[in-house]
Formats: sequence, C-alpha cells, structure tokens
Amino acid sequence: MQIQVVKSKIHRVKVTGADLNYIGSITIDEDLMDAANIIQGEKVHIVNINNG
Repeated sequence: MQIQVVKSKIHRVKVTGADLNYIGSITIDEDLMDAANIIQGEKVHIVNINNG
C-alpha cells in the first residue's frame, strides 16, 4: 500500500505563471521551492484561500 504525504507548505504565495497548453502547469519561484524543499516535477496542491 502507498500513501501520499504532504511534506512542505508555502503560505500566501501568488502563482506567477502557468502554461495554458499544459494542464497542471504552474511556475513557483525557485528560491521558494528550495526553501520549502520542493523539487521540480513534484506533485503539489494549489489552494485558493478565498474560496477553499
């Protein structure tokens, strides 16, 4: 059995880019990714704090 675990969290960050031709594509500042220990290609959850 495999479970998914969230290991990092970045609060109140604005997504600065996305490729509309690639579903699921986002751009996160590399410094933020390093600070949160997130690597390129890793699965992330994006949550809108205004509507959950």
